[in-house]
Amino acid sequence: MIEPALDFGFFAVSLALLLNLWRLLRGPSVMDRVLAVDTMVINAIALIILFGIEQRTTMFFEAALLFAMFGFISTVAYCRFILRGDVIE
Repeated sequence: MIEPALDFGFFAVSLALLLNLWRLLRGPSVMDRVLAVDTMVINAIALIILFGIEQRTTMFFEAALLFAMFGFISTVAYCRFILRGDVIE
């Protein structure tokens, strides 16, 4: 029963990634593009977790956690750069 759910999860998250890519390319403002990249990071984390469930190993969960921390820090740094012009005060 888990295989069809994983297949649906892979399909749904892949579709979400494609829609985020469309928003990244067509976004009218810079903030739309930043939000699209941030959402793509979240979707990539979901793909990593789904792949970990499919492979039945916990190694991918640690990779997803590291990727989440990197994505959060990079989004905050880029937003500070857009708002203030520098990242470090």
